[in-house]
Amino acid sequence: MNADVLNYIYGNCFYQIRAFIDQNFGTREDAKDIYQDAILVIYQKLQKEETTLNCSFDTYFYSICRLLWLKQLEQRKLKKLYLEESGRFVELDENITTVIEANDRYKIYQDHFKKLSFNCQKILELFLAGIPVKEIARILRYKSGAYIKKRKHYCKENLVASIKKDPRYKEIIKMK
Repeated sequence: MNADVLNYIYGNCFYQIRAFIDQNFGTREDAKDIYQDAILVIYQKLQKEETTLNCSFDTYFYSICRLLWLKQLEQRKLKKLYLEESGRFVELDENITTVIEANDRYKIYQDHFKKLSFNCQKILELFLAGIPVKEIARILRYKSGAYIKKRKHYCKENLVASIKKDPRYKEIIKMK
């Protein structure tokens, strides 16, 4: 998305989103996070498929933000039976929920990936990029591809174990 589009969305939508989140146990920082997450959701949805809106973009954007905030409140165990509404919203299709859930999983992955050692991060990044084992050994100055394979397995196991301990991961598993 270009800067003009982002400025338009911010100028026309952020105040309404912030008001909704403020009225429903949130902060300005929460509103900024939700706004950024909604931009990412829309971007990813547009990458996957053509989208035709049956409402104004502002209403659509607000609806995505509202859904993201409701999920956030559920995770915080703060969801009330009645929410203060500061704007109109529409029911969103299931594809949006799928994109949001994928983003949640990716955030958990990213958080735990960043906690890995530098060498583990590099090995996993190179494997994911499809670089052959011998080339990874050469790049990282290790003598053998066998060591790289062993190290990759170790790094991957640590990453998976770390993710499985995360309460957010446990919440995602419960929802399925």
